[in-house]
Amino acid sequence: MNKELIINVTPHEVVIALLQDKKLVELSREEGSNQFAVGDIYLGKVKKIMPGLNAAFVDVGYEKDAFLHYLDLGPQLSSLDTFTRQIINQKTEISLANFVLEEEISKDGKITDVISSTQPIVVQIAKEPISTKGPKLTCEIAIAGRYMVLMPFSNKVSVSQKIKDLDERNRLKEMVRPVLPTNFGVIIRTVAENKTVDEISSDLEELINKWKNCFENIQKSTPPTRLLGELSRTSALLRDLLNDSFQGIYVNDTDLYNDIKEYITTISPEQEKIVKLHNTKDDIFDYHKVTKQIKSLFGRTVSIDNGGYLIIERTEAMHVVDVNTGPRQSDNNQEKNALETNLDAATEIARQLRLRDLGGIIVVDFIDMTSAENRNLLFERLKEAMKQDRAKHTILPPSRFGLIEITRQRVRPEMVIQTNEKCPTCLGTGEIQASLLLLDEIENNIRYILKEQNEPKLTLIVHPFLESYIKKGWIFSNLQWQWYKKFKKWIPVRSSGNYSLLQYSFYNQHEEEIKI
Repeated sequence: MNKELIINVTPHEVVIALLQDKKLVELSREEGSNQFAVGDIYLGKVKKIMPGLNAAFVDVGYEKDAFLHYLDLGPQLSSLDTFTRQIINQKTEISLANFVLEEEISKDGKITDVISSTQPIVVQIAKEPISTKGPKLTCEIAIAGRYMVLMPFSNKVSVSQKIKDLDERNRLKEMVRPVLPTNFGVIIRTVAENKTVDEISSDLEELINKWKNCFENIQKSTPPTRLLGELSRTSALLRDLLNDSFQGIYVNDTDLYNDIKEYITTISPEQEKIVKLHNTKDDIFDYHKVTKQIKSLFGRTVSIDNGGYLIIERTEAMHVVDVNTGPRQSDNNQEKNALETNLDAATEIARQLRLRDLGGIIVVDFIDMTSAENRNLLFERLKEAMKQDRAKHTILPPSRFGLIEITRQRVRPEMVIQTNEKCPTCLGTGEIQASLLLLDEIENNIRYILKEQNEPKLTLIVHPFLESYIKKGWIFSNLQWQWYKKFKKWIPVRSSGNYSLLQYSFYNQHEEEIKI
C-alpha cells in the first residue's frame, strides 16, 4: 500500500490530505492560531467546582472554561499536584529521581476532596473545542513520541497490543527498563517493533527533555499558560504514520518544506528524499487530483464501486448511513447482489469515518440479507476495514434488522465541507448576466488593473472550461494573444477546479489576489 501526503499551505490554514494508493483517506485542517490541540499541556486555574457533575471547570485561556471530570484526574493526581506546587515554589528539582510518589486517589471519590477552586493545576487537552463546548481535559499527562508514550508518575512499561510476537514484546520491555528514569512509565508503540536500542533511547531522551521543558516553563508562568505544545498536525501525522510505504510528501510552501525535511531527518533520515516542494503555478490539490475527490466524497450521497451508493445524514445525537444498491443489478440473485453491495459499502464506510472524522454513535443500515453466514462475512469485512482507523472504536454485530452500530472516539471537530456551491454570480437567485458579456467584463477589468492600478504583472484564474475557451485556436489567434496585442503584456491564464463556471479572479506578481 503506497501512501502520499499532500500539504496545501494557504495564508490562513494548512490542509493535509493523506492518500493511500491515490485514494483520499484522511483530510485535516490546521489553523495557524490553533492553541488548543489534543496533547497540548497547560497550567490552568480551577474556576468552578461542580459537585453534582463530579467535575470542575478550568481556565486554560480559551473563551469558554474547559471541562475536567473526576474520572479524568488519573490515579496519580496527588503526585502531580504536589510536584507542581513544589516546582512553582522552587522547592524541588525538575527531575523525578528523588520525588516520592503520593498515594493514588480513589476511583470513586468526589472531586471536592482532591481539588479546590482557584488552585493552579497542570492539565492536558484530551478533546479540542467542538461547537459551543470548550476543551475537555485530563490530568493523566502523556507525552507522545515516535516509538513510545511517556507517562510521568508511573513505573509501568506496557507494549502495544498490536505487537503480537511474545519474544518481541519481552525484548522491547527489557530494552526500555534499564534506561527508563525513576518515576516514569512508558507505553511502547507499534512502530517500535524491531527497532534498535539507539533508536528507542534517542526517542526516550527527547521525551524526557520535553517533560523538563514543560516544568521549567511553570517557574516563570502564571495560569493560564500553555506549557508544552503538541507537534503540528503535519508532524504528528508523520510521527504516527511514517513508514516504508510512504512514497512522497508534497508541500507547496518553502518554509514548511524545510521544516518537514529537518523533522524527517531526525526521525527517519533514509526517507528525507521523499519530501518534495511543489513549486509550479498549479494548485497542489488540483495537480494531485485531491480537489475532485473532496468534491465527490463529502456530499450527502457517496457513490461506491459496484454502482451502489451511501446516504450519510447527521443528527444532533448520531450519524446515520443508509446503504443502497442503485439501479445496477448484475444478477437475479437478490442475496448475492446485497452481499456484494454491502461488502463494498463496508470498505467505503470505514474510509468515510476516517475522512470526515465522524465521532459518537454511527448507525449503518445495510441492505437486508437472510443468510447468517453473509451477515457474519459483512461484520468481519467491516472490522478488517476499520483496522486502519487510529481512533478508538467499537463495532457491534448486525442486529436482527440488519443494523450495525459503531461508536468512534471524537477528539476534534468533524470535518465538514460543503460540496454544493452557491453561484458566485447570481448568489442563489437563479438569474445571471448574459454569459456572452463575461469575457468583455474580464477584458475591461484587465484594462483597469493594468492602466489605472498600474499593476506590472497579473494572472487570471478561471474555471477549466473558461481557460480552454480563452486559449482555444491557434496561438496567434486566440483570445489570450489578442489581449497581448491590445495591452502589450502577456496575461497568464490558469484554471482551478474550485471555481464555478463564471467565476474568475486576478492575482499580482506576489500571488496576492487583486481586489477590483
